[in-house]
Amino acid sequence: MRTLVGAGVVIVIALALGLGLTYCARSAGPGPGGKPGAGGGGRPGGRFGGGGPGGRPIITVGVATAATGPMPIQLSALGTVTPVTTVNVSARVSGMLEKVAFTEGQVVRKGQLLAVIDPRPFEVALQQAQGQLQRDQALLQTARADLVRYQTLRAQDSISGQTYDTQAALVRQDEAVVAADQATIANARLNLSFTRIASPVAGRVGLRLIDPGNQITANQATALAVVTQVRPITVVFALPESAIAAVTRHRAGAGLPVTAYDRAGGSPLATGTLATLDNQIDTTTGTVKAKALFANADDGLFPNQFVNVTLLVDTLQNQIIVPTTATRHGPQGDFVWVLQPDKTVKARPVAVGPGLPETVSIVSGLKAGEIVITDGGDRLREDAKVTLARPEAPGAASGRSGGPGGRRRHREQAAQ
Repeated sequence: MRTLVGAGVVIVIALALGLGLTYCARSAGPGPGGKPGAGGGGRPGGRFGGGGPGGRPIITVGVATAATGPMPIQLSALGTVTPVTTVNVSARVSGMLEKVAFTEGQVVRKGQLLAVIDPRPFEVALQQAQGQLQRDQALLQTARADLVRYQTLRAQDSISGQTYDTQAALVRQDEAVVAADQATIANARLNLSFTRIASPVAGRVGLRLIDPGNQITANQATALAVVTQVRPITVVFALPESAIAAVTRHRAGAGLPVTAYDRAGGSPLATGTLATLDNQIDTTTGTVKAKALFANADDGLFPNQFVNVTLLVDTLQNQIIVPTTATRHGPQGDFVWVLQPDKTVKARPVAVGPGLPETVSIVSGLKAGEIVITDGGDRLREDAKVTLARPEAPGAASGRSGGPGGRRRHREQAAQ
């Protein structure tokens, strides 16, 4: 019995709550004129404030004025920073590493001392070679003196011709021994010079790979250090084969401006020039490699760094330019929404030309000074009534260029 009473109480409470919610919903419904929230303090003139023809809401949009200006033609690619020269500094003689004369990360000059191998064994070898040379030179001097005496005796017919010939051969043999000793001395001096390891190029030294006190061998697999030339430095990137003609039209592409941006495409790191294109197309990717040269005076580029690259191949003058967000694609092709004097919009078919991440040129279908919709166009239909968010900035579509990724997104809007 108590269970039935409790269930009845729950049902009564539920019916009371339902009636209360229904009354609140009717009180907050559309007010006079059908405007949303009129009875509940809704703000007129909001996103859908007011009404258009046929009771349709007025849409708030952003606009920009089509302007005339230059349009740069750029090619974008992903590149890798590559040092002009990378050298693995290794020992050319075996011995104990006595001294390391560089600091990790140091910028060194060409010929600057990097390390020293214990020179004493090589100094001893040089002294031995010099002593052997002096001994053989003395023997040669004696053989030459005997040959002179034999010449006199031969003229007097006091010795046989065989004896004279044997002495002449001995002189030539001693001359060869002296020449070999001189080569041995030169080799010993060369090995002694190899105990002082110098940088073969100017650049930055990497991490030390071998510590002093270790026994090292000539041309071992582990280098002492790696030196990379970073001033200047190059960036290698790939271009589609369809872009080769546009690049080579300008002195085979050499000297065209190139800008390197960070991996996110937001900040420019360095500016340089195109050095060359590769001599063949990669058939697996349909691209050709290109190399750009950068002075890199401020070390903005780092070896093996991934960067975004833009290559400027040409600049078109007197182009009709609008923000990229103004162009749309429909079943009949590209079009823009054009703002009419009565604050309605009409779709205008256009031919789109070259563009940048933020702006695009219009080849035909639009004139300079006409106002196009840049924001809110997805909700528009022909002859729709619109309201403008805020006044348009002068020169809204003047064609300012930006790097990859749309670093400066322009939201130009015109006065209502």
